[in-house]
Amino acid sequence: FPPAVFPLSCAVQNYSWGKVGLESEVAKLLASGDPLVQIQPDRPYAELWMGTHPRGDAIILDNRIPQKTLGQWIADNPACLGAKVKDTFQGQLPFLFKVLSVNTALSVQAHPNKELAAKLHAQFPEQYPDANHKPEMAIALTPFEGLCGFRPVEEIVCFLQNVPELRALIGAVAAEQLERSGSDDPRGVSAALRVCFTRLMKSEKKFFVDQLNMLVKRISQAAEGKDTSGSNGALLLRLHSQYPGDIGCFTIYFLNLVKLEPGEALFLGANEPHAYLHGDCVECMACSDNTVRAGLTPKFIDVLTLCEMLNYTPAPSSSKIFAAAQSQLDPHVYLYDPPVPDFAIMRIEIPASIKLYLVSAMDSASILLVIQGTAVGTSTAAASEMALHRGSVLFVSANESISLHLSSPE
Repeated sequence: FPPAVFPLSCAVQNYSWGKVGLESEVAKLLASGDPLVQIQPDRPYAELWMGTHPRGDAIILDNRIPQKTLGQWIADNPACLGAKVKDTFQGQLPFLFKVLSVNTALSVQAHPNKELAAKLHAQFPEQYPDANHKPEMAIALTPFEGLCGFRPVEEIVCFLQNVPELRALIGAVAAEQLERSGSDDPRGVSAALRVCFTRLMKSEKKFFVDQLNMLVKRISQAAEGKDTSGSNGALLLRLHSQYPGDIGCFTIYFLNLVKLEPGEALFLGANEPHAYLHGDCVECMACSDNTVRAGLTPKFIDVLTLCEMLNYTPAPSSSKIFAAAQSQLDPHVYLYDPPVPDFAIMRIEIPASIKLYLVSAMDSASILLVIQGTAVGTSTAAASEMALHRGSVLFVSANESISLHLSSPE
């Protein structure tokens, strides 16, 4: 039998928003994973891609396997996905697993559902390259911050009253409509919220740049001793320094600021507005490149589509944190199982007292990333034993288990 469990060397993306040099978790994992890698101290290491994406297909580190990349191997051995996944996802690995190291904000964006993705792809194939949805889940590795989902209305109303520049962009009529909308009429609230957000995002460039400069100046002058939290001052100044004159700076008054501690997760379903701001995380997503952007970015923006598609349901930031469930069968496993069929994530934490641990077989293929510690992995489906340490990545075919022989913790 050809090996069905094998190590991978994964693609790195050096996007400008990434953390630089060894400040980046991506760079640290790379450096530990392969001692020959030279980390450049002034280069951003933004994303590590573990999967079969054509712009970063993982390379197989096993010279007994004739295929060079994971994508080629799966195409030749689709049964490795497990019967269920193979049939549902047409013989393709249905997810892309990543590590992200975020230094400056990513764009304000949302991902379409399948129906909208098919429509966008048919109309604008160069901007929307496929017809799939792109649900995502991020799990913090270090303290992580992002904007996610619409704030409770009372918070937005409070900003409308404290930030005259915001109110000027939205206009008195729309602002008053939101202020009057009652919690007993959720559809009315969502409609008012849609009008306010769309008016903000569609404001004239010159007008919003003037208002933004006035706001930045006012907060900078006040910051020398006064509390500017009523206008979310610190975050505004930070985003404005990263993306001066960008309409995205104003989205902080509409979207929740969510802070994750390591191990906490965020699930981003279709049409959920979000922007990662800072920190390191692992992320898993369905295989798609469909992103509708509208601010904090020099890339193509599609304000109309974004404002049309968003989920305008207000909710507190605490409701955005996705809880892991400790496995009933194995207390060392925490499962993050989002309401989509494309992927789930397991976090396995093995205490130092355990010297032998079995990673149980699953009915679908998986990718294993080592974040901490060292072990020797053996599997009846592997060609030989595998030395595992921080940064190691393994592909594990469906229905294969791995025994980990653990050395003393680092």
